[in-house]
Amino acid sequence: MPSLYQKWMYAWETRLTSRDTNRVVRPLDWGMDWARRWQPFVNGNFPQGEHEYERFLHQLNDEIVARSDEFFSYVTPSDFRLESRKIELFPTGSNAAEKVPRGEGLFLRFTSPVRTPYPQNDLVNARWFPADGKRAVIVLPHWNANGIAYNALASVLNRFGISMLRLSKPYHDIRRPAEIQRSDYAVSSNLCRTIDSARQAVVEVRSCIDWLQAQGKESVGILGTSLGSCYAFLAGAHEPRLKVNIFNHASTYFADVVWTGQSTRHVREGLERDGVSQERLRQSWLCISPMAYFDKFSRFAKKVLLIYARYDLTFLPEFSRQVEHEFQRRSIDVKTVVLPCGHYTTGEPPFKYVDAYQIIRFLARNL
Repeated sequence: MPSLYQKWMYAWETRLTSRDTNRVVRPLDWGMDWARRWQPFVNGNFPQGEHEYERFLHQLNDEIVARSDEFFSYVTPSDFRLESRKIELFPTGSNAAEKVPRGEGLFLRFTSPVRTPYPQNDLVNARWFPADGKRAVIVLPHWNANGIAYNALASVLNRFGISMLRLSKPYHDIRRPAEIQRSDYAVSSNLCRTIDSARQAVVEVRSCIDWLQAQGKESVGILGTSLGSCYAFLAGAHEPRLKVNIFNHASTYFADVVWTGQSTRHVREGLERDGVSQERLRQSWLCISPMAYFDKFSRFAKKVLLIYARYDLTFLPEFSRQVEHEFQRRSIDVKTVVLPCGHYTTGEPPFKYVDAYQIIRFLARNL
């Protein structure tokens, strides 16, 4: 029988995941126009009709996983620059009333090595919080995070001599196309665009490391939350320079989270309505699933902190336990922290303070 605390936590979590009314159910789109951009993986064997799309995408996923170092490769941008700009919220719904700090912030801007049809998305944006010393962490917020989420971590990290670079993920805050209210293009029923967004995020993380090292930051870590955690894992599996990796909520398969999570039920609805099953979706998104890359992740010596929530209805706890098992099976140096809350409630008092404490303590000790 569920405890009273569990019932209360599930009810609180459900209220938080239901407060936004601007989620849009979209039909299945294989997104083959996005796949055409993935050279040299897509060539003369491109499918000629929609009846071939699924078979082609499943085979393409297997090839990308086998050659992922090539898929996530890039050319270092040549236009890195710092800009002073007004701090803005860029709300997506429930956070529209959040108070925005006054003044200006310092932002790293550069052109993404991965191009899309959206010019605003291709201009990378990362808030820079510098500190003396040679340590820095890249922060990847959760899906649909606003423009100021996680910035509060910087003041504490700076006291420990750790610089923080808070990266706006593809299609988020200032990078979000005007036609959408939420960061839907990062995760949606457009299957190949979702893959392309993950690829873009990983390449941009690696580009940020190039810039950080040019600033004298020799020890670099990464912190990813929710969707940002997935991107952080993909980056860590292909980037030996990320010495400390913190995954704030984690899962094995991208499709499993979309299929079972409360916050992605509108994405599932569109896919399921058009006949896609969880198992078929899992193969369609295998190349952006951490499960495909644990062996590659273990190639590099890393310190790992895995944080998950016991009452998570978005990243189910069993998925995070599977992640922990995969780390342990490969003798990866991992510390696990289980919070007594859910996915969304991790961002609410008092749990957000416990979460922040664990993150800051781990970075201060290991970076």
